[in-house]
Amino acid sequence: MRILVTGRSGQVAQCLQEVSARRDVELVSVGRPYLDLEDPESVLPAVARLAPDVIVSAAGYTAVDKAEAEPAVAFRVNGAGAGAVATAAGQLGVPVIHLSTDYVFDGFKGEPYDEEDVAAPLSVYGASKLEGERQVRAATDNHVILRAAWLYSPYGGNFLKTMLRLAQTRNEITVVADQRGGPTSAIELANVVITLARRLTEDTSRELRGTYHLAPAGDASWAEFAAAIMECRRAKTGRNTTIIPIATIDYPTAAQRPANSRLNAQRIAQIHGIRLPHWQWSTQGIVNHLLARELQEVMT
Repeated sequence: MRILVTGRSGQVAQCLQEVSARRDVELVSVGRPYLDLEDPESVLPAVARLAPDVIVSAAGYTAVDKAEAEPAVAFRVNGAGAGAVATAAGQLGVPVIHLSTDYVFDGFKGEPYDEEDVAAPLSVYGASKLEGERQVRAATDNHVILRAAWLYSPYGGNFLKTMLRLAQTRNEITVVADQRGGPTSAIELANVVITLARRLTEDTSRELRGTYHLAPAGDASWAEFAAAIMECRRAKTGRNTTIIPIATIDYPTAAQRPANSRLNAQRIAQIHGIRLPHWQWSTQGIVNHLLARELQEVMT
């Protein structure tokens, strides 16, 4: 099976590269200048020449705060760009797996969000991702839209890596404590994407398509997530950094974040049999991996 993933440098694309090597999958990553989501006309030629069995639409505009100042770019990439990828998949007759986000919701619900809940993004980024979902649905029925929250991994820029970097020079770190979500390993997500890709190529059933939420067992605030990262670090190195919980109002950002980013992942469990482990288990594995890599780099 040949999977084409849009983008090369994002953490999901890099995780897919790692996972595909273990799962007997040919993965081809394509990005600029050959495929540029700001130039929708570049998409079909770049995709068609690679003749994929499945397309994973992973590339996007991810600068959440910067998007508030340049909404046209965010919508061109996350909206029209995502639509162009799905249109190419439809013309080639192959499934597309499009990655979306919890930011399509406003976070006011008191429970985890279901796939049927009304989307009401608070930010330009969230609105642009919601537009991407709309364009994917309009372009082809042969799609899976996979929403996930709070991604982290050994690759790219993410919260877990930022916490470990800050802990190298700080004894205390202030972290927002009144936003909750499900910290999700991008390695786990990559494994799910490959599982879905295989199933979509083997089974054309309509009920396997549609929108799914992916989330680990358990949830946390950002401060609780940070504290768990520091505990893993302390257990491995003996060094301790204290997490100081603060309110969102004390950490102003250009884009408003949802207070509740929890996603209900029952549908993907019921239809595809996919369940992620507890976020603390996955966090420990990635922290240990990064610390071991850091030690190896120091020794060499």
